Amino acid sequence: MITFALFSALATFYFTMFVTPGPNNSMLTFSGLKFGFVRTLPHAIGIPLGHIFQIGLTCFGLGKIFLIYPQIQFYMKILCFLYLLYLAWKMIGSFDMVKKEIGRPLRFYEASLFQFINPKAWSIAITVASGFFPTEENIFIGILFVTITAAVICFPSICVWALFGSSLKKYISNYRVKKYTEYSLSLMVVSTGFFILLK
Repeated sequence: MITFALFSALATFYFTMFVTPGPNNSMLTFSGLKFGFVRTLPHAIGIPLGHIFQIGLTCFGLGKIFLIYPQIQFYMKILCFLYLLYLAWKMIGSFDMVKKEIGRPLRFYEASLFQFINPKAWSIAITVASGFFPTEENIFIGILFVTITAAVICFPSICVWALFGSSLKKYISNYRVKKYTEYSLSLMVVSTGFFILLK
């Protein structure tokens, strides 16, 4: 049964998971810095869109596949780790290109598809399906409840990181600051990748 207590617990869980550092937020910070907040919006919209499908599919039973075949999650972790290493490598020297129209931000469908190799996103989906799904409700009402709540909490939570990235633009005119920021962000992304791989 859907109660206010269940909604509060789910909303708190979502906020904690979406606002804390992870692959999505690292990518949004970099995109906000490189392309600005407005051009990063399709990326930020694509993330909750991907989560909606992911959580819905998990509640329908996809999560059971990971319990039966845990090695799938291991391969997904490797894919995510390699992608984050690539992203960290691209960050080095990228601030010299901030003023140049080189590259493009992620499109909304690319950000949505990324959720399916993002282990943190799968952890969220599986936890919601096993711990927060209102089992006494009709399955479709339950899925609507968990997915709409995810979309409402996710978007503003992750936009903070895109805004943070775009706000850094004004501070990177100094070459030394530029390099420190590049290496710091790259190190954060690599650390996130290692944390996911070793978790």
